[in-house]
Amino acid sequence: MIVGTAGHIDHGKTALVHALTGVQTDRLQDEKKRGITIALGYAYTPLPNGDILGFVDVPGHENLVHTMVSGATGIDFAMLIVAADDGIMPQTQEHVAILSLLGIQHGCVVITKKDRAQPEQIDALKQQLCVLLQPTFLAQAPVFVVDSLSQEGIEPLRQYLYEQAQWFQRQAAEGFFRLAVDRVFSLEGQGTVVTGTAYSGLIHANSTAADLRLMPADMPVRVRGIHAQNTPSSTAVAGQRCALNIANLSTEQIQRGDWIADGRCFSPSTHIDVRLHLLKSAEGLLKTWTPVHVHLGAAHYVAHVVPLSQDRVQAGQSALVQLVFDTPICAMPSDRFIVRNAQAKQTIGGGVVLDPNAPDRKRRALARLAWLDGVEAYLAGDGLAPLLRQAPYGLEQAFLERLIGGDTKDLRAPEAALWAQAPRQRARVLIHHNAWEYLLARIETVLAEAHERYPDEPGVEAARLRRMVAPKSSDTLWLAALHELVQRQRLALNGPWYHLSAHTVSFTPEEEPIAHQLVGLSYAGQFDPPWVRDMAATLEVPEERLRALGRKLVRQGVLFQVVRDLYYHRDHVLDLAQRFARLAADKGIKAAEFRDHLGLGRKRTIQILEFFERIGYTRRLRDRHLIRPDNTVFPHL
Repeated sequence: MIVGTAGHIDHGKTALVHALTGVQTDRLQDEKKRGITIALGYAYTPLPNGDILGFVDVPGHENLVHTMVSGATGIDFAMLIVAADDGIMPQTQEHVAILSLLGIQHGCVVITKKDRAQPEQIDALKQQLCVLLQPTFLAQAPVFVVDSLSQEGIEPLRQYLYEQAQWFQRQAAEGFFRLAVDRVFSLEGQGTVVTGTAYSGLIHANSTAADLRLMPADMPVRVRGIHAQNTPSSTAVAGQRCALNIANLSTEQIQRGDWIADGRCFSPSTHIDVRLHLLKSAEGLLKTWTPVHVHLGAAHYVAHVVPLSQDRVQAGQSALVQLVFDTPICAMPSDRFIVRNAQAKQTIGGGVVLDPNAPDRKRRALARLAWLDGVEAYLAGDGLAPLLRQAPYGLEQAFLERLIGGDTKDLRAPEAALWAQAPRQRARVLIHHNAWEYLLARIETVLAEAHERYPDEPGVEAARLRRMVAPKSSDTLWLAALHELVQRQRLALNGPWYHLSAHTVSFTPEEEPIAHQLVGLSYAGQFDPPWVRDMAATLEVPEERLRALGRKLVRQGVLFQVVRDLYYHRDHVLDLAQRFARLAADKGIKAAEFRDHLGLGRKRTIQILEFFERIGYTRRLRDRHLIRPDNTVFPHL
């Protein structure tokens, strides 16, 4: 369990932690000289069962609220500290509001400096605290009265904290690991060290299993050593204060507010949709493009507010809003955040992240607001069904992993949903059964219309068909839908063209011999077949008639039209694809290398490569050509 302090400046937070642990958390010379906490302090004390109880000591000065928030984020248990002689002060109230907005559920109240107040003064303070804390999570919290310097009252508080730690339900360690970095430094002989609170998951030192990244920079991370709760450990797990010895990054590459996280946790974004709650004490109102300071994890950002569910957000109101940042930041659904005003002088509210990768267009559309309602319903415990009803193209695996904070392999689909996945694809999509069947039916309808409009065409290529049917669908869903229709024998694949199974072609008795000759000339040309005009002259047949026969042969899968009026035999196209696969391997191949291998001219080689790209067999990456991993044209190569 990690205990965090809260309260006004000079109310004895640091002295209380020292009395409980024996550790002086003020480590800076300026802190010791002035007697006030400036930076976050940490202390640890062993528990009778062998566990370690951690403390985060936060500053109480109004100008250091941003530091207090970074320390309070990730704590399990809060100690609100109020001096008996001063009573309730501004940062007492502000810190209580921050703890509530961060979703802290457990805590206690400690009245310090007992020796400086009369009993009746302490009784009056208890009554005032009762009124202040009534609407908060501390409403039923026990109150302890102590004198930290003389240790009076410390033992009952210590025993209470020990008891809380015994039964405290830690966060699940099954999810993806992520740690919010709040300190970065270098140790002689060790190198770079980062410290922070582990939000979720578990990692092992020197493990190669976890794909750890420094985010949002998206750089690989190798953890050489771990200290958990100030003790050497082979693991770091959710709910612990951890120090990670990073082997491959310098201190200049990491900064406070970064994350050390599983690569599946984040997709950095500048637009985040949230549920924002404004405090009743907030001054002014929020309208489109109002600047605010946002504290999320251990980071502090400046953002602009765009109200979504209403035009303006007033004090005491709750609304859906979008936060727009200048640079990409990292968040996950259900993350809590704090908002302060443009001058960073007043805490005005906070809330919960709903969609960390929000769109910047049509963000106020009714469908978008309904989607966010579905996310809220899931976070409130209503399951995925409400969200699926707002997802006509399903829920992508990557989104679901971020939504649940872990792997989806054990995620049970609602009764009315199914997992859609194409062969050889790791990713999958969870989609409502009705939406899935509608998509399949829509594909057949559009293909039928295409066949009727262009009866001589062999079909429609996958990319073009997707633009006609569902341009907003993901690659994963689209490939799965096409595969499903082929498996049901409602669709057929002829090279790169999809067509309805009933869409066939035949030749008249007059066309048969000419088509046979056309195929023979194309085959004889191997990698350099004759053009239509040349074949028309050889066969003494009009060019238009040969083109019509060529289109029919393409529909039958006998020929491929590489460019207009240039037909390659399917055997030679397969030969070219096999040669490309051998030469490209994993690194790809340059056009000049393929040209030299084939012994063709540059123009013809480029035509072949562009044909491969057009049918979805290859893709171009700068000056190299590679086989597409989702290739369905020649999947066996």
